[in-house]
Amino acid sequence: MTDTLTPLLTSRWGNPDSWTLQAYLKAGGYEALKKALSQDAADVLNNVKDSGLRGRGGAGFPTGTKWSFLPPPDGGPRYLVVNADESEPGTCKDIPLMMADPHQLIEGAIITSYAIGCHHAFIYLRGEVVHVYRRLLGAVAEAKKAGYLGKDILGSGFDLELTVHAGAGAYICGEETALLDSLEGRRGQPRLKPPFPAVAGLYARPTVVNNVESIASVPWITLNGQEWWKSMGTEKSTGVAIYSLSGHVQQPGQYEAPLGITMRQLIDLAGGIRAGHELKFWMPGGSSTAMFTQEQLDVPLDYDSVVAAGSMLGTRALQVFDDSVCVVRAVSRWMDFYAHESCGKCTPCREGTFWLRSVLRRIEAGRGKPEDMQILEDIPKSIVGKAFCPLGDGAPSSLVSSLKYFRAEYEDHIENGRCPFDPKAAYLFKEVAA
Repeated sequence: MTDTLTPLLTSRWGNPDSWTLQAYLKAGGYEALKKALSQDAADVLNNVKDSGLRGRGGAGFPTGTKWSFLPPPDGGPRYLVVNADESEPGTCKDIPLMMADPHQLIEGAIITSYAIGCHHAFIYLRGEVVHVYRRLLGAVAEAKKAGYLGKDILGSGFDLELTVHAGAGAYICGEETALLDSLEGRRGQPRLKPPFPAVAGLYARPTVVNNVESIASVPWITLNGQEWWKSMGTEKSTGVAIYSLSGHVQQPGQYEAPLGITMRQLIDLAGGIRAGHELKFWMPGGSSTAMFTQEQLDVPLDYDSVVAAGSMLGTRALQVFDDSVCVVRAVSRWMDFYAHESCGKCTPCREGTFWLRSVLRRIEAGRGKPEDMQILEDIPKSIVGKAFCPLGDGAPSSLVSSLKYFRAEYEDHIENGRCPFDPKAAYLFKEVAA
């Protein structure tokens, strides 16, 4: 592993008109597709599988292995669905990727579809990002006009239609089965599994659901080979990934680096913590992961090392908070989000997030009670592992970890009836906490 930034997926972002087909072709675009179409589909799949590419959407499941779960062809359709419903607080890598270099994603979708025998693929996009939706539609039209989509792609005999679908804007639709329900025109709610999407997904047919960054990585692996990809990153977390660094650093932004780089190295690359302050805590994978402190700055940011340290790498949404931040207020804001976005299908998540939000608001308003501390410890135990989908498992993560590292801060709020960081903050919450 090297600490040097390695721009691949982000390498064309600064090129003039980088989103156009002309710019993409000038930078070597669609060469990977030509190579893939000259090979057997099984060889393309095995190349990705052997590369060790792991899903970039959160769970880190091996991408090629996921493709291989599809049952043998039975004469019916099978589908690829690209999950572009980027919705979690702090996660902000897929939208700039689609905005700056949409053809990279389209090429990856075509190669993936060829590898799995799909003839109709979908990109499910969060509906609020209208500018990205329009850019994707334009790029798809360009690709189709040039012969990269549609019938008999590049004379190979392979056909593919690619549909860009805008969702209605619900965090729950980032869960793959809720996304499929939404794509079918129903309310986005998670399905009972099994059956898994690989067996009965979109329209009850075999379906692969992958994140934008996962699919955008496929052309690089196809063009340069599995050994090249495995030469970067770590043994079990190969390749490079986009780290979205936000918050109290001098230069927030997207940093593409090999998996295994540390947070200390990334903060140094970002110019350090803002002047006059020190790091207090940070989130390694978005607001649904357990927070870390300075103690974990040297943990390698790969999937297994972060899990071993007590959190998840998730979408690598690295949110940095300095010593000016009230932990209680930050966690309360995140719980507001999860309570609002719970689809309501299962009781643990629906009721649990509601009561956690109510208690946190009460503490922040200066009306907390000593027994609230026990409530904050008990409710997550009734949610984690008992909810219908991962939203419930992730929702209390920031709270549970904050109690581990900053319990005294919660107790200070309760004992003194105010926020120690901003005594005036209580007035902001009195109405909602009443």
